[in-house]
Amino acid sequence: MKTSLSEFELQEMESRAAAARPGPWKSWVEGRDFDGGSNFIQTGNGAERGEDIEMSRATVEDQDFIAAARQDVPRLVAEVRRLRALLNQTE
Repeated sequence: MKTSLSEFELQEMESRAAAARPGPWKSWVEGRDFDGGSNFIQTGNGAERGEDIEMSRATVEDQDFIAAARQDVPRLVAEVRRLRALLNQTE
């Protein structure tokens, strides 16, 4: 498995995140976060609220991961770039 990320791969990740519905996304699990209804991912907040995402056959852990990825991926891409910039300054 390849471990290093090219700038092209980072750009692809960033593009996929930018193309997704606006965040933040939040995983709502029946019995954990509310009573009654089905599990779903809330997209956006307030005036930026989008349609909920409902999945079939996803585990709670899968749903939590997918919802968190909306926020996590852009932050991780930014952190990789920040760290690379620091490395480039010291070289």
